[in-house]
Amino acid sequence: MSENTVFQLLGRRLRLAVIGGGPGSFIGAMHRQAARLDDRYELVATALSSDPERSKAGGQSIGVPADRCYADGSALIEAEAQRVDGAEVVAIMTPNDSHFRFSMQALEHGMDVICDKPMTNTLQEAEALHAKVLSSGRVFCLTHNYTGYPMVRQAKAMVMEGLLGDVRLVQVEYVQGGRAKAGPGRRAWKEDPARGGPSLVMGDIGTHAHNLLRFITGLEVSEVAADVGSIVPDRVTHDYAGAMLRMSNGARGSFWVTQAAAGVENGLRIRVSGSLGSVEWHQEHPQVLQFKPLDAPAQVRTPNGQGTLPLAARASRIVAGHPEGFHEAFANLYTNAADTIAAQRSGNTPDPLNQFFPNATDGLQGIRFVAAAIESSRHNGAWTIV
Repeated sequence: MSENTVFQLLGRRLRLAVIGGGPGSFIGAMHRQAARLDDRYELVATALSSDPERSKAGGQSIGVPADRCYADGSALIEAEAQRVDGAEVVAIMTPNDSHFRFSMQALEHGMDVICDKPMTNTLQEAEALHAKVLSSGRVFCLTHNYTGYPMVRQAKAMVMEGLLGDVRLVQVEYVQGGRAKAGPGRRAWKEDPARGGPSLVMGDIGTHAHNLLRFITGLEVSEVAADVGSIVPDRVTHDYAGAMLRMSNGARGSFWVTQAAAGVENGLRIRVSGSLGSVEWHQEHPQVLQFKPLDAPAQVRTPNGQGTLPLAARASRIVAGHPEGFHEAFANLYTNAADTIAAQRSGNTPDPLNQFFPNATDGLQGIRFVAAAIESSRHNGAWTIV
């Protein structure tokens, strides 16, 4: 990882506030740990729960002063905006239906935003939030954390340098088994379309798969022919989606995601094939990128091995042969965002290599893809423009 630009530019850490992700939350702990891993942020304020008492108690339990443990996210933003030492960055990891509200409020008060995916539940909200980010000039980071893995960034850099030639085929899948049994999941709000969004599987992991293929290829999905629904009997919420893709450069693609594949843990994988070769990456073996050039032996790329490009090398923190993974990938997004925020707030030009974190444009494209896939499925898989 690169040297601490935040300290160089500001002489201190960025002041971070957290909304959501209270005690017992996997994603809440992940965000807070990612923020601290590279020492760019100081956690100064929290609103960890929609229950006021749990929110205040939860903040104090992780060491935040009682007067900065707020009853709810709106109160946090309003109060912190009035303080001389108030939070500059707000991290949002609440249920999906409040991402838009808290993000808009934070931007209106001059705060930079780090938000869990999906950016919003509706296309109308996504377009409005995207416009607000552009008009505010503030940094907006969307935590599609798989883009933070060194070997995912290696794949992107190889595409950018032309090592695969012209991209012709993209295949992406994200297969989980957590909802293979009938009945509700652990988080009831995800089963409610008003809170979790119009498609559970597409909002939860479909947006990840879509973002990953866009990140590596630099291409957009222009049309989709999709089947979205459920494979577990009597389930109302979506647990499966499959689609054929037409990419913006004429390439073809395939996409399928499910949370109902019994016994599977977290099978995210992608293959990108160009005119000169292919790359393959599996999240369950994140240290390895397979490169298969045309008319040459297959190669294995690792974070500190031969042929590692700068975008990937700066995303790795440890020496060759040692594993790193989910936490570090998450932290890479927080760190890239922090260095960009510090540069902007100090009147400096951000390092281009810090710009490879998902932003509001990526969030908007994700919601457009979800909407187009659902619309296609309603029309029996008809090709639908994204």
